[in-house]
Amino acid sequence: MATNDDFMSDALKRMVDSQLRPNKVTDPRILDGMRRLRRDQFLPASLQALACADQNVTLAPGRVLLQPMILARLLQAAEPLPGEKVLVAAAGTGYAAALLASIGCHVTALEEAGPLADLAKTAVAANAPDVTLVTGPLPAFWAAGAPYDLILLEGAVPSLPTAAAAQLNRQTGRLMTIVGTGPSAQAVRAQPTVAGLSSRAIFDCICPILPAFAPAPAFAF
Repeated sequence: MATNDDFMSDALKRMVDSQLRPNKVTDPRILDGMRRLRRDQFLPASLQALACADQNVTLAPGRVLLQPMILARLLQAAEPLPGEKVLVAAAGTGYAAALLASIGCHVTALEEAGPLADLAKTAVAANAPDVTLVTGPLPAFWAAGAPYDLILLEGAVPSLPTAAAAQLNRQTGRLMTIVGTGPSAQAVRAQPTVAGLSSRAIFDCICPILPAFAPAPAFAF
């Protein structure tokens, strides 16, 4: 008789074969990690049925577990290497952090205090105990662990955050995130230069703006 583990294992395999491979995800480390890592364990019980869905899964207002294809292509473009120091900012429930740890990166996962951080503690302890969980304001990133070879900002922002540039390794550092809103949003890879962050678009995608990075409402007279 098939168990829940069997059903999830099959769902993860189908997710990789139907969502990732047809969308130019070829890195075997990412494919293997997403096939093995229990994505459902990074969701509250009420949302676990959506663990392998081809969509962003809303966790809270403006906060999502990224669509598998979006996250996989972001990580593939980041070209993470074993042993690299990585910061996952707006880490949510810790899925991307755990995935990077499975590749061999030394990962710090930053989230603001609250239900997402609480769920991350349980999920990360069970799936990626080497990940260091920290809490603090997301726009400040995590200077205590800098410099980083890679910063993954897991959500969309109106523009590239300058605070991230100061925490990247000047030689190896890169920032992966999504810039913009609606159908005009783009996944980008940015690297530090003497003039700030230099970025290039990788692919179009849709993701809500992270509330912590949303511009303050303008005062109207």
